[in-house]
Amino acid sequence: MSTTTLSAFTEPDRPKNLQIRFITVGGSFVDVVGFGENFKNRWKCHGCQASSQFPEADYLSCIRQQANEHAAACRAISLK
Repeated sequence: MSTTTLSAFTEPDRPKNLQIRFITVGGSFVDVVGFGENFKNRWKCHGCQASSQFPEADYLSCIRQQANEHAAACRAISLK
């Protein structure tokens, strides 16, 4: 009997325009994607599927802090 399993903590593919990737305390990932310092950046958690609420107005300097705070608190793991 094989004891090999897929790791829930395998890094997912990197999306286009990935600016920052945080790892959550649950071992999942939070991606910040967008156009850098300009607005229209957003974050999304691969674990709990939470995301930024107003990406059309989010500058990287603001969204970075939001994504990092989420990653520091989220204990969900990705089921994919």
